[in-house]
Amino acid sequence: MPTDPRTDRALPKGRPAAELLAELRASRAADAPTRGGRTFAYVYDAGVPGLDDLAADAYRVHATVNGLDPTVFPSVLRLENDLVGAVNTVLGKPGAQGTLTSGGTESILLAVKTARDHARAERGVTQPQLVLPATAHPAFHKAAHYLGVEPVTVPVDPLTFRPDAGDVAAALTDRTVLVVASAPSYAHGVLDPVADIAAAAASRGVLCHVDACIGGWFLPFLRRTGRAVEPFDLTVPGVTSLSVDLHKYGYADKGASVVLYRDAELRRHQYFAYARWPGYPVVNPTAQGTRPAGLAAQAWAVLRHLGEDGYTELARRVAEAADHLLPALRALPDVRVLGEPTGSLVAFTVTGPDGAPDLARVLHVADETRERGWYLQPQLSYGPLPANLHLTLTPATADRVPQLLADLTEALTSARTAPPPTTDPQLLALAATLDPDALTPEDVTAVLAFAGLDGERPPPTRMAPVLTLLDALPVRLKERLMTEYVSALFRV
Repeated sequence: MPTDPRTDRALPKGRPAAELLAELRASRAADAPTRGGRTFAYVYDAGVPGLDDLAADAYRVHATVNGLDPTVFPSVLRLENDLVGAVNTVLGKPGAQGTLTSGGTESILLAVKTARDHARAERGVTQPQLVLPATAHPAFHKAAHYLGVEPVTVPVDPLTFRPDAGDVAAALTDRTVLVVASAPSYAHGVLDPVADIAAAAASRGVLCHVDACIGGWFLPFLRRTGRAVEPFDLTVPGVTSLSVDLHKYGYADKGASVVLYRDAELRRHQYFAYARWPGYPVVNPTAQGTRPAGLAAQAWAVLRHLGEDGYTELARRVAEAADHLLPALRALPDVRVLGEPTGSLVAFTVTGPDGAPDLARVLHVADETRERGWYLQPQLSYGPLPANLHLTLTPATADRVPQLLADLTEALTSARTAPPPTTDPQLLALAATLDPDALTPEDVTAVLAFAGLDGERPPPTRMAPVLTLLDALPVRLKERLMTEYVSALFRV
């Protein structure tokens, strides 16, 4: 008989601090390493000695401070003004205004809200649309879902992975409230034609947001090293807002991001104010009410410690890692680098004997490299865009590239001889007939169990069979199954 999972979660008697900290450290044993340059997604390691300690110490100084009301805690006001001011100096222009947020998703959510409310107030738009490339981050679709905005997706070229500005222009209507460009796109690390997209938006009087969450604090410093970088920030005519994550190439701890607008008039549509209740007057700049000031403090300390020269040197190290990695990848048999990476993000696919991208080989390489101590992020196919492996390069990866290439060569050899993962054709035929929204919990559990994902056990050590199945499923069913699986992991 299953036990009630809440039993193990009950508050015990108090325990010594040292014992609790030891338990927390032990619980990290199964995690992918966040330092050392072997995890090529999710984490950003500057490789700078003492930086983690500085961030932790700065957080502790402000750990008890509530950022909800800067009139009560003026130190919060100073921290945020300094951070947004620094971002404006690098990516903005005179008159630009911004806000510190918890991460790229919140920055994007606020930018979409701002555009929706601005279009309603200025143009009377009541059925808003958001035009974005197929490679734009899912956070835009999440924002559209939350805010009642219809997403209109523009395809990208299957060789360059860039959208055509003409296609963007053709997608614009009187209902369009925002156009999106990426600098660069996460999946392939390719910089969209920002100037052309922004011009297309401006010609119709539509706002344009640049998602520079990944590149915003890397590309300007890469330019300082003497490398050519296409303009993408608020100085580009037609760009009206921009998001940049300081917890990525700013190397601050999660989560610290900034959303920047062309002026205060536009930013005011982001704010929420409420005085129609008997409590304190509420003014929220972001989606949060209470805001942890410790996150602002650690980001402030990290930015001030590294400074302009420090970030330039770190950008140089990332670029040098890419200089070493990209030619070597292109020289490997059966490997094809996708698009022209801007320098920090790389995606490559693995081809079969016919020269076409081979899903099985891509996923086998992901498993083989993971067994050798690396994490390369597998990305499934999407229409004409092939399945691939994504690498996020950081300064800490620079010295790891030779060993990565040696292990990758071995992984490719193993993948060529590994039997392809099989998917039951009867299951796929059945899946094609299923209505994802009509599935019962029992139906979903049965499909997940068939795939080896029942929520009661940890994920398989080799994910190729599971990802092969997911790649073959209809998109809506795929989303439903992933939702139910993750939901099952959080059992309380």
